[in-house]
Amino acid sequence: MDAVSSLSQVVGEVVYLAKTAEKPHTYTYDPPEGVARTNIVNDPHTVPISDMRPIADGLSLDGQGFVLADAPTAVRDFYDEAQLRSVYYPEAEHLVKQATGASRVVVFDHTMRRREQGVEDRTPGTPRQPVTRIHGDYTEVSGPQRVRDLMGAEADDLLTRRFAIVNVWRPIRGPLYDAPLAVCDARSVAEGDLVGQDLIYRDRIGEIYGLTYNPAHRWYYAPAMRADEALLLKCFDSARDGRARFMPHTSFADSNAPADMLPRESIELRTLAFFDE
Repeated sequence: MDAVSSLSQVVGEVVYLAKTAEKPHTYTYDPPEGVARTNIVNDPHTVPISDMRPIADGLSLDGQGFVLADAPTAVRDFYDEAQLRSVYYPEAEHLVKQATGASRVVVFDHTMRRREQGVEDRTPGTPRQPVTRIHGDYTEVSGPQRVRDLMGAEADDLLTRRFAIVNVWRPIRGPLYDAPLAVCDARSVAEGDLVGQDLIYRDRIGEIYGLTYNPAHRWYYAPAMRADEALLLKCFDSARDGRARFMPHTSFADSNAPADMLPRESIELRTLAFFDE
């Protein structure tokens, strides 16, 4: 029996994207009257989700597209914006550099999520919620566009070499049982499984990937994540040499979670990792 097949598993529901004729889209704000907020059709499936901890040492961003890292932090208050920018951003840049071998890492934004039961993500006046639909943060189109949006006059030169977009995700308090993150081994995703979908903002249209169901997908999670751990997620890689490029992920309900679990609080940083190659 190989190491992966011997891993303990939970069974959880993850929400795929149903295939439709029209390109999927979602408004991030209340759309004009008479216009539906989204045309996305959900396709939920119950799948086995393996405990990644026993194989954590063998995971890589270029292989599976995710890594579980020991990541102690000097941050004492994640809700203090000044601490985030002066302490946590440099910590994350160092972490991503170590994991990727990038010559330069730039944190370009962060999102705090605080679970409120029964609340949809992006509901006005409420904290951002765990994302319950499988997604990949960037696509062939939106990955390079992010560099153009953020790096100004440097962008054209930077885009001549390899770059990646790597997220750093961690619980603000742990152990985390509520709405943990499930990650899909990038090697188990066929190219046709990923479908571009538009995120419509008031001033621009972004594009992310949805995922259509394929029984070959292999799902993992890190049970009871601690606040001194982080998941690194590769959301884009410009290299086309066989390494992981896009890694779908989603929150899910862990059936093993205790009834008195604390609501999920988490932070994710998004980084651009630039390489000399």
